[in-house]
Amino acid sequence: MFNNNNRILCNEDKTSNRHLVSQLPSETTAPPLFPGAKTTWTEQLTFTGKDSYDPIPVYRVMDEQGRIIEESENPNLPDDIIVRMYEKMLYVSVMDKILYESQRQGRISFYMTNSGEEATQIGSAAALNISDVIYGQYREVGVLVWRGFSLQNISDQCYGNSDDVGLGKQMPVHYGSKQLNFVTISSPLTTQMPQAAGAAYALKGTNRVVMCYFGDGAASEGDAHAGFNFAATLDCPVIFFCRNNGFAISTPTDEQYRGDGIAARGPSYGINSIRVDGNDVFAVYNATKFAKSYCLKENKPVIIEAMTYRVGHHSTSDDSTAYRSAEEIKSWSSESPIYKLQTHMKERNLWNEEKEQQTLEQAKKDVLKAFYAAEAKLKPKWTEMFGGVYATMPKHLQKQMNEMKLHVEKYKEHYPLNKFAKE
Repeated sequence: MFNNNNRILCNEDKTSNRHLVSQLPSETTAPPLFPGAKTTWTEQLTFTGKDSYDPIPVYRVMDEQGRIIEESENPNLPDDIIVRMYEKMLYVSVMDKILYESQRQGRISFYMTNSGEEATQIGSAAALNISDVIYGQYREVGVLVWRGFSLQNISDQCYGNSDDVGLGKQMPVHYGSKQLNFVTISSPLTTQMPQAAGAAYALKGTNRVVMCYFGDGAASEGDAHAGFNFAATLDCPVIFFCRNNGFAISTPTDEQYRGDGIAARGPSYGINSIRVDGNDVFAVYNATKFAKSYCLKENKPVIIEAMTYRVGHHSTSDDSTAYRSAEEIKSWSSESPIYKLQTHMKERNLWNEEKEQQTLEQAKKDVLKAFYAAEAKLKPKWTEMFGGVYATMPKHLQKQMNEMKLHVEKYKEHYPLNKFAKE
């Protein structure tokens, strides 16, 4: 028999003491009422796998030649904004070359380039407000550049000098700016993801979102899953922006996961996802705008997976030719997001070779000026290493600092004190 909720009950056969399950025709069977999932019944035993459905498509606005495919998807940005986007991408590229070479010359200790990923940074940054909070990984310098972080700020940080806002306490390229709402980058992989979910939870109702950048390699860490789940269950207005550039240091994506990339993980957590052409600055801009609007309206998270390719080495500690061919790198270099936007601009008479050369020359001059100025500055006074953690320095740190002072005074001929700011 059936109860009022149409649930199937058991009738007892008094003769055989067996329980006979009453059944309804399949077209009137109520759906499963298990609390763990909203689903349907099936009488076909089969696996559900990645081949059970089509892969998530890649959203784009421009084709390979920089032409707008569907005019309805054109963001119709003002010409000066498009030119600014291009110039910032170009500046990041020039800066990369100079600072990378400076590390090779032993002038700074470490560097990471952004080659091939400039559109993911500039396109997303342009779609946000400066009040929106950024949690970066370590390949988002273009976001800072767009927000107003100067070439001098960047050079000072890479040199860790006395004008570095972090006072030399971070590795190079681990930028941060309180004024620009860019949380200081942390070396341990993926720590920013659950932190971003928590920050977004705190910002509910303030008309601000949190943008959390991470790489495909970071998505393999446990903190990524914790961040996704917290954001989904707590309804946090956070955009998880994955730069899927093909490699986690030396590990290609086909050795990292077997599913449909990173975007496919969103629905499994109850998060809406977008997959976008990361070499198309307009597509990245549109996707970020769309995601932000949804986050603010619904107070829910979004995952954006920007498909791109890391043209440069992972860092100055890496030689990528050990795990991929030079031919592969060269072929992807022709897909440069800078070249794609340049082609688009030339077709619209917004750019030409003369402007290109002028901008490149000026960018080189500006970067070298900031570079040499940073190199000439003193390092922060060494006692700074003991500060910045507590509002009032605790006794044990005060004791250590005093002991260090005595040590340095006794052996000062062994330390390059002339390179450090004085007490």
